[in-house]
Amino acid sequence: MSNPPLTSPLLDMPLLPPFDQLQPQQVEPAITALIDQCDRVLDTGLKNPGWDSTLAPLEQAQDQLNRAFSPVSHLNSVLSGPWREPYEAALAKVTGYWTELGQNRDLYGVYQQLAQSPEFAGWPQARRKAVELGLRDFVLSGVGLEGEARDKFAANSRRLAELSSQFANNVLDATNAWTWHTEDAAELAGLPQTALAAARAAAEAKGRDGWLITLDGPAYLAVMTHADNRALRRQVHTAFVSRASDTGPNGGEYDNSAVMEEILALRAEQAQLLGMANYAELSLASKMAHDNDKVLEFLNDLAARAKPAAEREFAELQNFARDELGLDELQPWDIAWAAEKLKQERYAISQEELRPYFPYDRVLAGLFTVVEKLFEVSVQRDESVPTWHPDVQYFWLSRNGERIAGFYLDPFAREKKRGGAWMDSVCVRRQTPDGLQLPVAYLVCNFSSPAADNMPSLLTHYEVTTLFHEFGHGLHHMLTQIDVAAVSGINGVAWDAVELPSQFLENWCWEPQAIALISGHYESGAPLPQALLDKMLAARNFQSAMFAVRQLEFALFDFRLHCREQGASAAKIQQLLDEVRAQVAVVPVAEENRFQHGFSHIFAGGYAAGYYSYKWAEVLSADAFSLFEEQGIFDADTGRKFLHAILEQGGSRDALELFTEFRGREPEIDALLRHSGIEQLELNINPG
Repeated sequence: MSNPPLTSPLLDMPLLPPFDQLQPQQVEPAITALIDQCDRVLDTGLKNPGWDSTLAPLEQAQDQLNRAFSPVSHLNSVLSGPWREPYEAALAKVTGYWTELGQNRDLYGVYQQLAQSPEFAGWPQARRKAVELGLRDFVLSGVGLEGEARDKFAANSRRLAELSSQFANNVLDATNAWTWHTEDAAELAGLPQTALAAARAAAEAKGRDGWLITLDGPAYLAVMTHADNRALRRQVHTAFVSRASDTGPNGGEYDNSAVMEEILALRAEQAQLLGMANYAELSLASKMAHDNDKVLEFLNDLAARAKPAAEREFAELQNFARDELGLDELQPWDIAWAAEKLKQERYAISQEELRPYFPYDRVLAGLFTVVEKLFEVSVQRDESVPTWHPDVQYFWLSRNGERIAGFYLDPFAREKKRGGAWMDSVCVRRQTPDGLQLPVAYLVCNFSSPAADNMPSLLTHYEVTTLFHEFGHGLHHMLTQIDVAAVSGINGVAWDAVELPSQFLENWCWEPQAIALISGHYESGAPLPQALLDKMLAARNFQSAMFAVRQLEFALFDFRLHCREQGASAAKIQQLLDEVRAQVAVVPVAEENRFQHGFSHIFAGGYAAGYYSYKWAEVLSADAFSLFEEQGIFDADTGRKFLHAILEQGGSRDALELFTEFRGREPEIDALLRHSGIEQLELNINPG
């Protein structure tokens, strides 16, 4: 392949990627050149070991590589199509580079030498922590392995990256492969206007009349929650829960069975090569909870105490469905629909009734006001910044008139965009030879788009909390004051603490003072009526125990799956999931359900043997918020304290130490139980 042109924007990336100039064909030559540059910098640095002579120049070269790969990876997630092939080629190269670097004994020796030097104790905290975490990560990357074991570990690492990408591709392709079309409005009875408008727009985009139902999140949830057509609910449910599997309408076409089997086998082998019993043990080596038994005890104890409440909730739903809806037996495709009817009867409120009061633009402006009050930052849109899609907006964060960070916001669902919501890094805050590099983030959601008839995007309250959640991650990345890349922002933060800021910020979605800022009728601007607000707050913990055991089902399945000494066949994976469901689940499961085949968190994301982190961090976030409940939800001193102790510190200090500094004590579970409506449960398992 010829050398990349010197003008390739990926080779000398500015702070903000020039998305209007990026082309798929630029990717592979640029990534190759930047990896070669990293290798040359390392070779030079090893001749004169030291922080300033080795690690700082290497950080600079790796930052250039990361900032080139970031938009490529991102475009593959939000546009797919022409970016998939160049992304996968680049991923293979980047994975190979990091794998080889993790086993570089000469560089490992530099880290050891620095850690043992007399002056190390007097170094800035962030530098010391970066070296300590580096030493840990070298060991976890197989630096101590010899010969065949060393080669095997490296080959496995490269293959795991390929498989994770393949898993995600299969889920996306399976999601896009299925649609359901009708020109008979009667078949869509019960669907709210927002969902009908989206379905009509989806049909028009394909050049068809009528309505088109897809498996995108908003469309799927609308049908399952509101469609009175039971046969339609069953069809959509079956298609969704069987995605990327051996069954369902596209059974075998995008099947992740073999992908899962190989991922689990390789993970188990990686752990054993490092002398560990299983992959869960390897995963916990970099988390707050260092012990498999402690995690299982935490999850099992919570499940045992939550399940009786969940069973009561489900029995209520069954009785209601039988007596009021004429359903003698609740099927999986009836659950959300019946639950919505019960919620309406009990609280006279629905997410659809709230939607008109949560127009996207109003919610966004209110979110910015909340953050400004808490952390003394302001947010301004910059329309001059090029983006990858017309829906995407770019914003700067400023404090005292000075820009301190930025973020892209891609809010709406569309074809070929990965489902779900996430935050990712464009670049990290770090000190460069030319000055301070500001942190920049991607924030991605999948809300319903504005309708063609000028109706704005109207959010459910659940979607409002999703936006706050991702912005919490973004603040963790953007408000850091650390300037060493390895521990800046979310880098170096224990994975089971990384959800603390995101879950923490969700709390403001339930506070009347904050709701007044994020709501207002999309036509009149009228505030959310007090009666509706009261109903919304009263319904907050509706079926909360059922939701809790569902999350615990995912967490226990993930953790037990990775506690196995060996991998597992697709049949064994299903068997384990069935066992976990027998232990904690209360709702029926469709025969075609292959949830595991679409569980991207653990097979294509960073949550393998780590899904428990959501519950673990929920203890931290609820306890942290309880201080605001005591002092006032917009108390400036408490906001400043959270900013300084948690958001600004990144991974420069241990998560438990930072939490204790903020709260004045170690975490307690009482606040979580109170927020969940199950405060009478007394758990004796606490993170830390």
